[in-house]
Amino acid sequence: MLISPTMLRIEGVRQLRNPYTLAFTLTMPVVMYLLFGGAAAYGGQSAGHGNVSFYVMVSMAAYGTAVAMSSLTSLAAAEAKQGWGRQLAMTPLSTAGYAATKLITAVAFAALAVVAVFTAGLLTGAEADDVWRWAACAGIILGVGLMYGLYGLGVGLFFNSDSAAALASISLTLFAFFGNVFMPLNGVMLDIARFTPLYGYVALSRWPLTDGALTTGQSDPLWAVLLNIAVWLLVFVLLVFAGVRRARSRR
Repeated sequence: MLISPTMLRIEGVRQLRNPYTLAFTLTMPVVMYLLFGGAAAYGGQSAGHGNVSFYVMVSMAAYGTAVAMSSLTSLAAAEAKQGWGRQLAMTPLSTAGYAATKLITAVAFAALAVVAVFTAGLLTGAEADDVWRWAACAGIILGVGLMYGLYGLGVGLFFNSDSAAALASISLTLFAFFGNVFMPLNGVMLDIARFTPLYGYVALSRWPLTDGALTTGQSDPLWAVLLNIAVWLLVFVLLVFAGVRRARSRR
């Protein structure tokens, strides 16, 4: 069996009842947007092909997606190490089906985070010159955000199962602070930010709005943004392989 609708429903309800998941993947991005974009006096100021509220909205939706993907996949890795796979072997659900169920759940919560933040933006004055820019930003956020599922999986396999999900979410929050996501950085801090895991992803998510321009008056070339994403994608893949090897060595 590839997909079990029953398990998919149970997994979705379980995560909706998890206050930790709701706080980090849904509540925090919306609150951060309202603080820095929706309720800010400068939210209506021009920013690229829209306004500052739209700029902040995209940033928070990208952050929420990265956290949702990483935290839920890290939980899947933790469950696998705790022997849940042997339990599933007694059911018609295959390993691929289990992985697909977890991935669908993670993508669904990522999409829910995007919808929540974009809805808050729509209700509080976030504007873009064209409707397609909304769709383009959302598509980039969800599409490229899948890479953070690898990050969560690697963290879940490599570290202690009890702390994997918290570590994945907290580390991404720190990366967001130092990656030009929550607040505009300049000077040396911006130079450092360009090498962090969230910088390229969030910069590409903003691209339909900014064309690479920063609020500090500087700009990023597209190749540099894509290079950041490619390098960190490779790092996440290597982290997964390292996690698999470490998990096997513990057996």
